[in-house]
Amino acid sequence: MTSEHRDPDLSAALRTHTDYGVEKLEESDLAGDPFAQFTSWLAEAAERSVYEPNAMVLATIDPDGDPSIRTVLLRGVDERGFEFYTDYTSRKGRALMANPAVAAVFPWYTLHRQVKIFGHAHPVDPVDSDAYFANRPRGAQVAAWSSDQSQPIASREALEQKVRDTDERFADAPSVPRPERWGGFRIVPSRVEFWQGRTSRLHDRLVFHREGDAAWRVERLQP
Repeated sequence: MTSEHRDPDLSAALRTHTDYGVEKLEESDLAGDPFAQFTSWLAEAAERSVYEPNAMVLATIDPDGDPSIRTVLLRGVDERGFEFYTDYTSRKGRALMANPAVAAVFPWYTLHRQVKIFGHAHPVDPVDSDAYFANRPRGAQVAAWSSDQSQPIASREALEQKVRDTDERFADAPSVPRPERWGGFRIVPSRVEFWQGRTSRLHDRLVFHREGDAAWRVERLQP
């Protein structure tokens, strides 16, 4: 599309500029490790009404080498890493089983902040997956059994019929058990970047690095 035929509304949107200069991020502001710093920023994102503050964009590499990306919800974070749950036979599940290298970003646009995570994801202990699944709403439990995630299906009606069949299957059960194919992954990070937008695109970028069991070290990156 040539410039003279561009939609004026689209052109205006592409030229939109926001100055991110209100807040800063200094080395002295950081917590002692990336997990404490992330927890602090996550709590602040929730307090400041960021929609789905625990939503992260997750990038993986498929078994055939192609990249893939999607949004998932963070369900736990501690000194062991960042935890989320999925169907192990889904596209992301198969990708992570074949190649655990992963990257993720929390895009808190309204705060002019991002957190980027790089590391490897591994299945969590089945006991942890059982505990998390047991606390899910029944509808979500039934959906986990009903959906062969990432696989084609003929229609919405076919999917809803699978849900009805599953609901009937467990109608008399005291609880819905966790499907073996469903469970958690934990991202063990080697690098976590905290990004704060600043004036004139001179953003603050502070990165925690760690190799093996070494202590975390912090460095500043140019924007």
